[in-house]
Amino acid sequence: MSDMISADLVDLDLSAETKEAAARALAERMVARGRVTDLEGFLADVAAREAQMPTGLDGGIGIPHCRSEHVTEPTLAFGRSAAGIDFGAADGPADLVFLIAAPAGADDAHLTILSALARQLMNAEFTAALRSVGDAADAAALIRGEDPAPADEPRAGAEPAGESTGGTVGVAAGGGPGEESGEEESRGEGAGGGESGGEGAGESGRPFRIVAVTSCPTGIAHTYMAAESLENAGREAGVEVVVETQGSAGFTRLDPAVIAAADGVILAHDVAVREKDRFAGKPTVDTGVKAAVNRPGELIGEVRSKAARGEVTAAGGAGAGGAAGGDGATTPVGRGGESGEGYGTRLRTWLMSGVSYMVPFVAAGGLLIALGFAIGGYEINKAPSVMDHFVWTQADSWAALLYQIGGVSFAFLVPVLAGYIAYGMADRPGLVPGFVGGSIALTIDAGFLGGLAAGLISGAVVLAIQRVRIPAALRGIMPVVVIPLISSAVVGFLMFVVIGKPIASAQEAMTDWLNGLSGANAVLLGALLGLMMCFDLGGPVNKVAYTFATAGIAVSDPSDSAMKIMAAVMAAGMVPPLAMALATTVRARLFNAAERENGKAAWVLGASFISEGAIPFAAADPLRVIPSSMVGGAITGALSMAFGATLRAPHGGVFVVPLIGNPLLYLVAVAAGVCVTTALVIVLKGLRRPVPGATAQGPGGGTDPSAPSGAKQPVAA
Repeated sequence: MSDMISADLVDLDLSAETKEAAARALAERMVARGRVTDLEGFLADVAAREAQMPTGLDGGIGIPHCRSEHVTEPTLAFGRSAAGIDFGAADGPADLVFLIAAPAGADDAHLTILSALARQLMNAEFTAALRSVGDAADAAALIRGEDPAPADEPRAGAEPAGESTGGTVGVAAGGGPGEESGEEESRGEGAGGGESGGEGAGESGRPFRIVAVTSCPTGIAHTYMAAESLENAGREAGVEVVVETQGSAGFTRLDPAVIAAADGVILAHDVAVREKDRFAGKPTVDTGVKAAVNRPGELIGEVRSKAARGEVTAAGGAGAGGAAGGDGATTPVGRGGESGEGYGTRLRTWLMSGVSYMVPFVAAGGLLIALGFAIGGYEINKAPSVMDHFVWTQADSWAALLYQIGGVSFAFLVPVLAGYIAYGMADRPGLVPGFVGGSIALTIDAGFLGGLAAGLISGAVVLAIQRVRIPAALRGIMPVVVIPLISSAVVGFLMFVVIGKPIASAQEAMTDWLNGLSGANAVLLGALLGLMMCFDLGGPVNKVAYTFATAGIAVSDPSDSAMKIMAAVMAAGMVPPLAMALATTVRARLFNAAERENGKAAWVLGASFISEGAIPFAAADPLRVIPSSMVGGAITGALSMAFGATLRAPHGGVFVVPLIGNPLLYLVAVAAGVCVTTALVIVLKGLRRPVPGATAQGPGGGTDPSAPSGAKQPVAA
């Protein structure tokens, strides 16, 4: 931190009257220090960030900030205004102004320090000390986490060392989110972890537990201030709050056990929440990041009210058999993954990142192609380009248009797959070499296997380049010139010259094997795919089966075997939610009130081929629901293959039945699996003790107001 702010970057008599003038005055100090190379360009970046969301905070604080290619190294300037400057805060003008400048390619260590400063702005003692300090050097020392006064002369407004709840007033060099004094205790035990009972009490007298995610467009300031604000409000309310900060320095995922034990979720964000589907099925407050900074107590009260009413979010993103997940479900993973994750886990996460971004192209393109065939017949793939021949009144022309648009969408599949695998590994710098490598895979007929290889190689190459130490003057051009140039050249060489031909041969061999499947082999493959589709309901195993199926039909003229596989996969993916919906209808007493409500939604989700509709049931009773679903899915997959049902569309559920070959037998296969799963679930649940609250209904079938609402039920072994 010592090199990020010094006395000449501090103005204790800031005379600017507007936020633009304040940013200019502080930026000029950065220019004088050689930290900013282009004043006007940098101020334009600051203004662009300000236009996204005002940077004023309650308590008289303004934090204009941005990442800019005109910044040579992370820098912080501080100004104090006697009159106050309007930065858009609800409570009035700001007298403390922090201008935070980060290079476009800033390294994580510096970003975490800036983020730690943002958290300290929630410390009243820190801001009080800055308002009373009389010397620029002393102000810079306070911000750096140093004590400019002699040890025997405590600074006015600051507590003696060891007595402040926030540790040292300021940000220690090398610190970062989760590294300040007291922060590890907060993360490990949850804010307010020592309190129990009272208004914060949840089940069995324990405190109410909340998990939260905070993120802002820049990921430097508001992200961490919101986290600090929520944790402080949680302590005051006797509520356990554990926050995942999704900032510029990456993020460390919350422990799944912590999420599972939470009673509610707060999502305070102005950009998409990464892997949002982790929080599905819980009472959730979804709001902007500034709300968490300015009124955290209200958000905590709101999520507790939702929990009391039993309001929960729908199960994870759509597309259970492969449709796009929830918001942010496929945004970049942390650069190295969690510290405790093995390589296999990280590899799976990277691959799922690419698959999830690819799936919308598959769905759109596949449905358009299928509609083209439905309207114009199977010869429509030989129609001339609609650019050369299109008659508004002819159905065949419209069929050709749909088919050709779908074909263009399909052309993006492999590049998108490769690009977003690399994105999952290395963030935005991985996109260019990933897309280039994916396009080369198409050019050399390496197909999806080539796309997978290109994505992994691209991410690895970018990560290797980012490890090289470079002069500060070059950091600004690294993400926009150097990394794309070098990584694309390396990936292109490897794909064209080294590994492309062997991968293309492997892709051809796999295609020939699929085309040769028949009889018992095809039925067994259908059963295996059905088991995979129902094993984790939209998770990695489910996605592997779905990707295997879509890879076969993602061509202009898919084989009959490939279309049979696609039909079997979609049929099996519909079984779990439809079976849960049927079970809650015919044996409602075996399910609690929340499950019965989820059962109503599962009818629509299952019919739409969204397997995640069964997740609430599987999460509550996995030992009964998942095996039952797998048995039904295997039966459906096997029957679909045996009946010879085919499908050109990669998604759609019952809404694409007219596009299915042998549609009646296909529906019989789905119904058979649903009935088997329903019967197994009912039998297995009937062998255990009645679910507490399952029969606590008031007049008309409603839940008895006196019965506990939304209480979690123990899963009987």
